[in-house]
Amino acid sequence: MFEGKNGMSIDANDEIGENHIGTSAKTPLRDDAFELSDKEKIARIQDSVKDILTTLGMDLTDDSLSGTPKRVAKAFVKELFGGLNPANRPELSTFENTYKYGEMLVEKNIIVYSTCEHHLLPIIGRAHVAYISKGRVIGLSKMNRIVEHFAKRPQVQERLTMQVVQAMQEALGTEDVACVIDAKHLCVNSRGIKDIESSTVTAEYGGAFKKKEVRRELLDYIKLDTTL
Repeated sequence: MFEGKNGMSIDANDEIGENHIGTSAKTPLRDDAFELSDKEKIARIQDSVKDILTTLGMDLTDDSLSGTPKRVAKAFVKELFGGLNPANRPELSTFENTYKYGEMLVEKNIIVYSTCEHHLLPIIGRAHVAYISKGRVIGLSKMNRIVEHFAKRPQVQERLTMQVVQAMQEALGTEDVACVIDAKHLCVNSRGIKDIESSTVTAEYGGAFKKKEVRRELLDYIKLDTTL
């Protein structure tokens, strides 16, 4: 049995990936992750994608495929994994709660498009983010943007849920933040067990949301029919 990174056996690495288990609450990044420019990363990834497609037997001289390596590379760096770069993190401006709103605020049904870090296949679902003000409030669109930022990276859903809550807590200066995500993983739906019906639900509750009655209120809000 061979050993992989951190002395872990290859079989153990495969088991972690097949069971969709994360190994860190923080996105695993090397210290030199941003030494290359986006342009340099695109050039390297383009060559790698070209090699993958060629190895699979694809004819890259075909008009339909000739531009695929560059398109994939640009999508990886600029779109799908753009949330890796801290320079792209949205500014979470907050404001004094001058109107003294003291109840729960819920931004629900935020669309999640992410990528499973085990098979690089899509994670698609919805996030519901809530907080109780302790003197500061945040623009509604900022809640969508912070979900989008952390989703745009190779992810596990548990980590994504935690990162959204931690970013909101830091911005608002309160522990009273929660996030619930319900998503489908195409690594489960389209390969392996190929279960197209199942979805995964994760939740992170901070501060007051750890109380049963407050969690219940949040979940009741999420269930409300807000179809226009």
